[in-house]
Amino acid sequence: MRRTALSLALIASAGAASANTAVTFGTNWLAQAEHGGFYQAVADGTYAACGLDVTIQPGGPQVNNRALMLAGRIDFNMGGNLLEEFSAVQEGIPVVAVMATFQKEPQVILSHPGKAQSFEDLKKLKLFIGDAGYASFYQWMMKAYGFTEAQRAVYTFNPAPFIADPDSGMQGYLSSEPLMVEKEGGFKPDVWLLADAGYSTYSTLVETMADTIATKPEVVKCFVDGSITGWYNFLYGDNTAATAMIKTDNPDMTDEQIAFGITEMKDKGIVDSGEALEKGIGVMNDAHVKDFFDKMVEAGVVPADLDYGKAYTLDFIGQGVGMDLKK
Repeated sequence: MRRTALSLALIASAGAASANTAVTFGTNWLAQAEHGGFYQAVADGTYAACGLDVTIQPGGPQVNNRALMLAGRIDFNMGGNLLEEFSAVQEGIPVVAVMATFQKEPQVILSHPGKAQSFEDLKKLKLFIGDAGYASFYQWMMKAYGFTEAQRAVYTFNPAPFIADPDSGMQGYLSSEPLMVEKEGGFKPDVWLLADAGYSTYSTLVETMADTIATKPEVVKCFVDGSITGWYNFLYGDNTAATAMIKTDNPDMTDEQIAFGITEMKDKGIVDSGEALEKGIGVMNDAHVKDFFDKMVEAGVVPADLDYGKAYTLDFIGQGVGMDLKK
């Protein structure tokens, strides 16, 4: 399989990053628990320990951090799932995923209590799905499970129509919409994780430019190792300082929301499950990527001849970094 990555031998000989190397990491949204490991690595000095001075630049509705990375203004970016990496390959953009923060995509479908007994039961409901979701995971849902275009209603990121209609379902993010519905609707929705139904993409990928990998492998290694360590400490250690940083960057974020996010990530195995239990947080493997690629080809989302091996590298992950910190 083709890669745009350097060899393991080059990484092994790279050594530590130069002291005080300034690095900017752009996230994909406002600061939240789902970014916690990166904030932890800043707060507890993990990045600094191997020579990086990391600045986290939050994303948001008016921010496109990936575009800033393409323009050379930031060094690393928090991507979404593998579809974004496949798209970059298709468009000839030399972006490479170097780490999968999440082993499971946190995308969910919510339903009213007891209205569905299984994921397939959701076919009986009207589903509020956004345009981006319709073009991606819903195409897979139709192909793999027989969901239909007719049952889909446009989701405008307003939960009110779902709350008002007990015979409906709604897309959401595991650590966000379930709590929102519970607070606004007065009931605890049933939550169906797409990953557990077979939507097998890695998610919240850390990506950088191919040129950064080729010319600054020691910086990439330090950032990946530091991020992995940060995630272990955030999930299983004292995350007080990281939580404070998150609330500073996003004053609307509450302790309740952060605690809910951490609990959901741990309970559902979003960060630390599957192969990560054996080789460490952040891990990816070729078979897993191919499985998702094949599903997206079958669903008509990506072309079968795409050279998807350019989208990622395994060279910086799967080395057991930080596993001793898990309590």
